[in-house]
Amino acid sequence: MPAQPLSGTTALVTGASRGFGRAIAAALCQAGADVVGVARDRARLGELRTQLGGTFLPIVADAADPVVAGQLLDTYRPSALVLCAGASPLPRPLQRHTWQTFSRNWEMDVQQVFHWTREALLSPLDPGSVVIAFSSGAALNGSPLSGGYAGAKATIRFIASYAAAESERSGLGLRFTSVLPQLTPATDLGAAAVAGYAARQGVDVATFLDGFGPVLTPEQVGTAVADLVIDPGHDRGAYMLTAAGLSPVP
Repeated sequence: MPAQPLSGTTALVTGASRGFGRAIAAALCQAGADVVGVARDRARLGELRTQLGGTFLPIVADAADPVVAGQLLDTYRPSALVLCAGASPLPRPLQRHTWQTFSRNWEMDVQQVFHWTREALLSPLDPGSVVIAFSSGAALNGSPLSGGYAGAKATIRFIASYAAAESERSGLGLRFTSVLPQLTPATDLGAAAVAGYAARQGVDVATFLDGFGPVLTPEQVGTAVADLVIDPGHDRGAYMLTAAGLSPVP
């Protein structure tokens, strides 16, 4: 495999300004791709552009806007599309949520995956292109302090699987998959969740994390996503992601 296996390709990453999205953009650039990074945080995108150089193009936009999805896919025609944008849920038990706070991740996370996935099928993207949607381990285990977060992430996994079936039915040759990362304190969102669940159980953060094994880092997530993009053999639909790597979800 060449040192830069994605040289000459274009990738587009939503939620590229922070957390997993930022690490994924960096990993894809390091693999040789020209990366279009979409996020609303202009300052953080600018920092990433300085770090990564000319192979990274920052786009300040709302990833949940369907017009943005259509325009950017038409303009850049990425061979890899990574949907990582998402809202931070309000960390409260069910009875302390309103419908508006409970549904926040449906309005952002699910909506952006729906719009970009729909556009990828309608365009369609070129055969052999891959769309990777970020779900969460919460889609399997629940998330009682995060309102509708777990259900939203489960729906993202379903959308990816539905899109894969539609691609096959229409002979489009597109790969659709979802990634379910383990809860980790290595991102702002994860750190807040870990602290909340530790407090709920009446233990400190270190004790709470003992049952999780090694901490999943953003850099490991970036490497795993680059591997998914590079290797067309990764077509199992959904993958759990821990510090040990990717494993297919039954």
